Amino acid sequence: MRRRLPNALLWIYAGAVFAFLFVPLLIVVPVSFSAGMYLQFPPPGFSLQWYQDYFGDPQWIDATVLSVEIALCVVLLAVGIGSLAAFVIVRRPFPGIGFIRMVLMTPLIVPSVVVAVAVYSVYVSFHLIGSFIGIVLAHTIGALPFTIVLMVAGFQRIDRRLEEASYTMGAGAASTFRRVTLPILRPSLFAAAIFAFIASWDEVIMVIFIGGGAGTTLPLRMFNYLRTEINPTIAAVSTLLLAFAVVAFATAEWLRVRGEARRAGKGGAA
Repeated sequence: MRRRLPNALLWIYAGAVFAFLFVPLLIVVPVSFSAGMYLQFPPPGFSLQWYQDYFGDPQWIDATVLSVEIALCVVLLAVGIGSLAAFVIVRRPFPGIGFIRMVLMTPLIVPSVVVAVAVYSVYVSFHLIGSFIGIVLAHTIGALPFTIVLMVAGFQRIDRRLEEASYTMGAGAASTFRRVTLPILRPSLFAAAIFAFIASWDEVIMVIFIGGGAGTTLPLRMFNYLRTEINPTIAAVSTLLLAFAVVAFATAEWLRVRGEARRAGKGGAA
């Protein structure tokens, strides 16, 4: 009886946290299909006009395209740098690597506004304020911790004996990486790319500080829109972003399960 009570409290607490995170989504999605002219719940009727407003407004589309372009650049930089950093952390550790790893994780610990102020101070000296490359580099700083964590886990999951067996059979370093290491790392790479993309896509504070004339990203457009408009277009945009995130994470999980099943099948066959 004493053991059941803590378990029940744990389940209640977990359910309350889940409800706190999930219930707002149950409001945003229906509101995006509202026939009303204002943000109101429950919706007075069903309509797709707010999705039409989004797809028919060049300002929304331009902001979306700019965010996609920035996020794709961030994915390439963050995954590339994060993979190299993870390789060094796991395979080539040296004295002081723990401190360097902690420094790389600071964007997750330090408040975003503090990071934005620091980046702004550096950008002023290098004349990067209001530039596309400046936004990409700033977003990469925020996305890098996610890619490092995921890639470190990916490298730690690799059985070094598989690579050694490949070398023993006469394969070179490039062939071993392509045929042995990369297939095992593929789920981690995909997950790191998704997290880097979403971290860049969701960033608004950094753009407020250093965006300038580089254009308005989608999160910044949403932020400014809420200050002047209260119609459900913002709910429609939020629903589209939510749908994208769900599909992306579901795909990542599917690839992870598929990869584990494939490795288990090969292990059983062996």
